[in-house]
Amino acid sequence: QVRLVESGGGSVQPGGSLRLACAASGYTARTYCMAWFRQGPGNQRVAVAAIDSDGDSSYTDSVKGRSSISRDNAETAMWLQIHSLKPEDTAMYYCALRSQCPLPHALVKYMSPDDFPYWGQGTQVTVSS
Repeated sequence: QVRLVESGGGSVQPGGSLRLACAASGYTARTYCMAWFRQGPGNQRVAVAAIDSDGDSSYTDSVKGRSSISRDNAETAMWLQIHSLKPEDTAMYYCALRSQCPLPHALVKYMSPDDFPYWGQGTQVTVSS
């Protein structure tokens, strides 16, 4: 049984940083695509960053340039560091997993929650002064 566990969320002031972590267990395939989605109050769940087992990664425009995604193939784990946090980054952040990314180079632009069969329970990020 595949299980994803997120951690690292919390409350932070604007301009601060957070490092989110996702650990997967029970996943045995050789390749994977892991993504971070977020869902703010009243909003749809959208992809913000993704990375695959080859090391390709991409970011949505709203976090590009102030975020870094990384992974550990041996542990099937990934991290998302976000700097210069803004109030609009406030959301529940979810980790998602599938065997291969829907598009080459782990492009997030057209990723949909429906693309991913495995999900974590989410970790809340609140950016407020």
